[in-house]
Amino acid sequence: MKTALYTGSFDPPTLGHLGVLQSALRLFDRVVVAIGVHPGKTPFLSADERARLLRACCDDPRMTVVFFDGLAIDEARRQGADAMVRGLRDGTDLDYEMQMSGMNGTMAPDIETVFLPARPELRPITATLVRQIAAMGGDVSSFVHPLVREALTSGISRR
Repeated sequence: MKTALYTGSFDPPTLGHLGVLQSALRLFDRVVVAIGVHPGKTPFLSADERARLLRACCDDPRMTVVFFDGLAIDEARRQGADAMVRGLRDGTDLDYEMQMSGMNGTMAPDIETVFLPARPELRPITATLVRQIAAMGGDVSSFVHPLVREALTSGISRR
C-alpha cells in the first residue's frame, strides 16, 4: 500500500488544496494530510477546525488528517509515507518546492517528492488571499468549498 503525505497550513483549505488532494488520492492508496501547527503563529482558523473542514470536504476513507509541529520529512517517516505530495501553481512554487525536495531527499532518500500541478482555473488561489478577501467581507465562494466559506464567515463574525 502506497502512502503519501500532503503537508500545509490549510488555513483555510481552498479549492486548490482540495484539487491536489483529489489528484493524490487517484495516485496513492492512502493520503495523510498533515496540518502544520506552529505555536508562534496565530491561525485564522483553529487546527481542529481546519481538520474538520478537510474531512467534511473530502469524504474519502483513504484520507486521514494529522497535526505536526516539526519537520515535514520527520512526519512523513512517522506516517510511513512513500512520498510527499506538493501542489504547484506556477514557476515560483516550482523553484521553492525543488529546493525543499532536494533538502528532503538528502535527509530521507527513500521518500520521493511528487509534484502535482494545480488545475488552470485554481492556480491563482492562495489561502493568504482568501483570508484577506474574507476578512474584508468579500465573497470567497469561487475559491473555497461552501463549508469553508461558512466557517470563514462565522469566524469573522466571532472576531
